Amino acid sequence: MNEPDRLSGSAFEAIRAIDYTVIFVRDMQAMRYFYEDVMRFPFLRELSSNWIEYRVGGNTLVLSRPGLTASDIPTPDGSATLHLAFKVSAREVDLCAEELMRRGIDLLSPPTNRDFGHRTLFFRDPDGNLLELFAEI
Repeated sequence: MNEPDRLSGSAFEAIRAIDYTVIFVRDMQAMRYFYEDVMRFPFLRELSSNWIEYRVGGNTLVLSRPGLTASDIPTPDGSATLHLAFKVSAREVDLCAEELMRRGIDLLSPPTNRDFGHRTLFFRDPDGNLLELFAEI
């Protein structure tokens, strides 16, 4: 194997996008319901009962049980493992907040205009991961 030309930079410069994001889940049934029925992400495919894929724009969001690709133990209850931010329009931030509340999802922060030019809404999925809907304003 040839080493990359040190003068041209790193081989990692070839990375152009995140293709998929994996969420290690504690409760697959609750997470599937949330992402399919609440968030309405289009189901892409199920490689096994431990690996479920959804289409989110040009990316893939995966729900997976720990152990399939790594031997990590699940994150303790009450601890978020990640923060996902989904970009929408300012009007859609408000509409999504209304829909979440109708579905009984607690909002951590209602739609709020931030000093840095975003309108944000924060809430959690069933496993406690922090989700954000935002719009540039």
